[in-house]
Amino acid sequence: MTTQPAAGAATTSWKSFFFDILETLLLSALLFLVINTLTARVRVDGFSMLPTLQNNELALVNRLAYRFGKPERGDIIVFHFPVNPKEDLIKRVIGLPGEEVVVSDGKVYVNGAALEEPYIASSPAYTTKWSVPEGYLFVLGDNRNDSADSHTWGLLPLDNVVGKAVLVYWPITDWMILKHEQPVLAAP
Repeated sequence: MTTQPAAGAATTSWKSFFFDILETLLLSALLFLVINTLTARVRVDGFSMLPTLQNNELALVNRLAYRFGKPERGDIIVFHFPVNPKEDLIKRVIGLPGEEVVVSDGKVYVNGAALEEPYIASSPAYTTKWSVPEGYLFVLGDNRNDSADSHTWGLLPLDNVVGKAVLVYWPITDWMILKHEQPVLAAP
């Protein structure tokens, strides 16, 4: 005795296949939306963050990092450039609201205390002084002498901050979780 497939079995398998595909596409779209809401991606353009970040590396940014907290000294952040808000930059937070930042004699001072910064390319060869008001940050590139940052264009409004850079994912050979080293303040 031979068994015959049930009537409509072929139709059911096509319906099942169609719904599986639809479910996969919808879940993929949902995952894409969630990831893009919580994170951003940025390409390092230039040499201002050497040696920490290399030109053309791609970094993942946590957009929620400062929804529940505030930037801290040493954080590597991505922000909308105040001079051209369509351009995003990546720099390190140095001065926080209410602080005075002085760059002099190759050192950075915050409220009179020198920062010990093991992550910089070379000591800054310029002099500047800024008082950071509420609602602003003072940011510098790790490559102090080859970076357009707060010492050249001024203070960064907190509202311009996109998020905290958390890892480099491209090129794959440079993959790393970013260290947000808080520079040590030496005694004044």
